[in-house]
Amino acid sequence: MSGFAFRIVDGKATRVDVKEALTCTADLVWVHLSTTAEHAQTWLRDEAKLLDYVVDALTATETRPRCEAVGDGAFLNLRGRSKEELDTSDLLASVRIWAVKGRVYSVTRKPLIAVAEVEKMVEHHEVRDPGDLIAAFATAITTDLDPDVATLGDELDDCEEQLDANRVFELRRAVSKVRVAAIGYKRFLSPQRAALEKLAALPGDWLADDDRLHLAAAADRAARMAEELESIRERSALIHETLTDLRAEQIDNRSLIISIAAMVFLPLTFLTGLYGMNVKGLPYAEKPWAFDAIAGACVLIAVGVVAYFAMRHWFKR
Repeated sequence: MSGFAFRIVDGKATRVDVKEALTCTADLVWVHLSTTAEHAQTWLRDEAKLLDYVVDALTATETRPRCEAVGDGAFLNLRGRSKEELDTSDLLASVRIWAVKGRVYSVTRKPLIAVAEVEKMVEHHEVRDPGDLIAAFATAITTDLDPDVATLGDELDDCEEQLDANRVFELRRAVSKVRVAAIGYKRFLSPQRAALEKLAALPGDWLADDDRLHLAAAADRAARMAEELESIRERSALIHETLTDLRAEQIDNRSLIISIAAMVFLPLTFLTGLYGMNVKGLPYAEKPWAFDAIAGACVLIAVGVVAYFAMRHWFKR
């Protein structure tokens, strides 16, 4: 188990030891743990004296964005980008936050980019109370995610501009990659919006009016990103259908060419096979001009079949 702690008095932040943070008094004490170890539960329960329900929520393996009021405090789970490359089925890492008046505990299992941003804000004396800290988390997460969502839209725009039957496989891989990312992000952004809105509406004097405004702004930004991701997902499906149609058309054209070649050579194969039989009694078999006549007949048949297809405009399909 690793982590850090800050003691904030009159807006001035001082870094302290995690164990020392449990006993010190201040306007705000923030304890952050980065852990996947099971003994974190023991520390939070026995040392920090948190409720069992809160401890379980802070250290759960599988989580989703949510907000719950528990007594005089609130539990908040948010999702943001991680410094590590995560599995495609779970693209965002979680930060679990327990906040009461004067104290905030946060836990992450994966290194979250937003944690470093919030830590900088605390060190620059921009955080004074639990509401400021939670609003900083919400703002940092949405600010970090916004450019990534915009990049997905730009990549999809590029795919739409490059639609071509000759690039079907390349474009399908690119579209699938964008679609998977959009689905992975939207899975968490929609409930995250609801969690931030619920937190902004919770009663309690530890959330100031400006904190609620910041939380509402972060919720609105999350809602906009969720709508953008839904649009990206729908556009990806349409582009995928278009690429499928282009591929089917390409296959049809190639099948037509093969069919035309077969139609041209089928009667020719019949004639050559017929006169290639080693039997007596074939008409004009002994005549010296018979080979030239049969070859000429084959050429005429081929020209006639090709001319028929050309008149029907089959070559242009």
